[in-house]
Amino acid sequence: MYFVYMVRCKDNSLYTGWTTNLKRRVSEHNKGIGAKYTRAKKPVKLVFFEEYDTKSKAAKREYAIKQLYKYQKEKLVSNFSKK
Repeated sequence: MYFVYMVRCKDNSLYTGWTTNLKRRVSEHNKGIGAKYTRAKKPVKLVFFEEYDTKSKAAKREYAIKQLYKYQKEKLVSNFSKK
């Protein structure tokens, strides 16, 4: 399984990525060994994720989310938290 996820950083920004292990990846971000973007913006909190069966689908979705405006990403997060 592959996951596309968003974490909310300390400065309220959203970081989008993909992984095969959500718990480990969020932990890495919070330890400062995740993405360079999140190193100075920790702690981070998982606020959104979707599951995909292939790496290719996950990478395409990650790219699509990264192209969205912040208000569109916030809408995804808001809809996810209502589930």
